[in-house]
Formats: sequence, C-alpha cells, structure tokens
Amino acid sequence: MNHLTQSEENYIKAIYYLEKTLNKPVGTNDLASKMNTKASSVTDMVRRLSEKSLIQYEKYKGCELTEEGSKVALKTIRKHRLWETFLVEKLNFGWEEVHEIAEQLEHIQSVKLTDRLDELLDYPKFDPHGDPIPDKYGEIIHREETMKLIDLPIGEPAIVIGVSDSSASFLKYLDKHEIQLGMTILVKDRFEFDHSTEILIDDKILNLSAAASSKITVQIK
Repeated sequence: MNHLTQSEENYIKAIYYLEKTLNKPVGTNDLASKMNTKASSVTDMVRRLSEKSLIQYEKYKGCELTEEGSKVALKTIRKHRLWETFLVEKLNFGWEEVHEIAEQLEHIQSVKLTDRLDELLDYPKFDPHGDPIPDKYGEIIHREETMKLIDLPIGEPAIVIGVSDSSASFLKYLDKHEIQLGMTILVKDRFEFDHSTEILIDDKILNLSAAASSKITVQIK
C-alpha cells in the first residue's frame, strides 16, 4: 500500500464509523455530512479510494471498506487512541483536551513508534474515553453487558466505562460534575417530564439531563 494522505486516512476512518453506525453501505450524502464537505468533493475522494482498492463503490448504493481499507481504518484508530492515552497518562492532559491533538498525531506512519508507544503504555485495552484500542493485529476487545446510563434500571449499581461524545464541551460538563471513568453510579430516580436522571455518585446526588445520560456508557456491576 502506497503512502496515504491525511485526507484519505480521515475519509477511510469516517467510512468505518459510518458503516458501524448505519449497518449498510455509506452514501455520498452521509459521508459529506460526516466530513463537513460538499458531495462533489466526496465523489472525487471515493473515486481515489476505489482506485486504491480501499473501498468498493456502487453507484446509488454507496461504498464499503475492503479488507485492506478496514486494516487502514483500524490502524489509524489504534494510533489515535494510543496517543490520547499517552497524552492523559504521561503528559497529564485532561481528557477533554486530547482529541484534536490525537487527530494530528494519528497520521504518523512509523509502525515502530506505534508499537513502542503501545509497549510504554503497557498495552492498554481502552483509551481515556473508554473506547477500545485495536491491537497491532486489528483485534478489538468488546465489553459485555454495557448500556447507556439513560437505560440503567433504578437501583442497579453500575460502573462508568465510557462516553459516546468526546467533545471538549461534554467532557468539561462531566468534569464539572466530577464524573469520571471507573466510578460507581446508581440511578435514584428518573423523571417522566423531561427524562432527566437523578444519580448517586461518590455519596453525592446529581441530576443529569436526558442528553447527558444518553452519552454515558455504563457496565452493571
């Protein structure tokens, strides 16, 4: 595989995420929305990726990653999540600060550097946001019995294991409420009026909006 541009890697990663979300071939409009660009730009990129055998494209049906394309996506995701982990664990960045920096670092091509980074971090399985880190072979560990906080039954203790929104604004919101990964959480009540949730965490009662509790992933203890 010839060296890919940053833009090509970003498109491949976007197609990977959209495939997982949509469970079907990715259409041009979906990809344009994801990449915040024009459909004409997407069409040109789809042609380039198809010529490099990284995607299969069928007009009016959309595109899918080939086996080689999936390998590229997982490799890029692995680097991104390892760099996020490094920035938090070794350089003391906040979890709300690292996404944009990792977006730049994920395009470093050195396999040796990536493997050394993995070794330095003692082969982490999850990044600071709770997302699984693919290993060097592209294998991913998936947790069992996970759900969104908004679906957690009242009175059922669970552990906060991830977030589905890694934007700085949402992570700062969690920091303000002192909600972190690994904490035990218990739903005390849920209100029909606005679907907000009253939770107990570290002996404190907090009220979270439906929007917030739908973005927090938990695992029943």
